[in-house]
Amino acid sequence: MAKRLSVIDIDRCVGCQSCMFACTRRTGEGGLARSCIHVQSAGGMRRGFVVIVCRACEDPPCAKVCPTDALVPREGGGVRLKPERCIGCERCVEACVLGAVLWNEEENKPQICVYCGQCAPYCPYDVLRLEEVPHVAS
Repeated sequence: MAKRLSVIDIDRCVGCQSCMFACTRRTGEGGLARSCIHVQSAGGMRRGFVVIVCRACEDPPCAKVCPTDALVPREGGGVRLKPERCIGCERCVEACVLGAVLWNEEENKPQICVYCGQCAPYCPYDVLRLEEVPHVAS
């Protein structure tokens, strides 16, 4: 069954960025540069934080605008990146209404969530959860 990352309760987020560090660690690196999830302030501590993560759209606009089919829709929603096809045009970044297609400047390619769930267990306040998506028969 396909999975997607869900933001369970944004009001619990304290902006610690533990999820971002955990996401980057999946690549074998440290820091935040390779994170496929982004936590940012909504305007100071009183206003809280925003968690930007791919929500696995059923009909992903990022894939629709890719001229080389580098973003392939996956079962259950969202996309998989075929990096060898990507030409670095950044149309996918512009097309994502959530701002969840982050850009890797070093590789000149998008950073796309792989729905591994590595981030969720590291959130000390249970803001995130990896959930199974039921398959819808066509």
